[in-house]
Amino acid sequence: MAAPRTLPRLDADNRFFWTGGAEGQLRLMRCQDCKTFIHPPRPVCRKCLSEHVLPEAVAGTGVIDTYTVNYQKWHPALEVPFVIARVAIDGAPGVYLTTNIVGCAVDQVDVGDRVRVKFEQQGDVYLPLFEKIG
Repeated sequence: MAAPRTLPRLDADNRFFWTGGAEGQLRLMRCQDCKTFIHPPRPVCRKCLSEHVLPEAVAGTGVIDTYTVNYQKWHPALEVPFVIARVAIDGAPGVYLTTNIVGCAVDQVDVGDRVRVKFEQQGDVYLPLFEKIG
């Protein structure tokens, strides 16, 4: 039995992000006026204050910027250790996702590793996790 993850509360501003995995897409909010990516999603651009913001699919790849290994068993079904990482998203300057790195041993993860999104579905939510490329 896998440990349950805390799921986000879906709303009008974030639903596209948490459900994009149904189509295999990592979607980020982007200002249509100044082209700035906005994450976490907001209805107004933080750079130019435009309300003309829309979800946009990105490549779903990136680079591990920093990470830590968690050894604490916070739930009886939680498998430890696991990696919590900050991933700089390709093609979305300034966007970093805090996520888990999956599909490899924790000692195989390092800063600078190339990764790609791998969605984990829980109900209507598709959690964007990442796995190493190559």
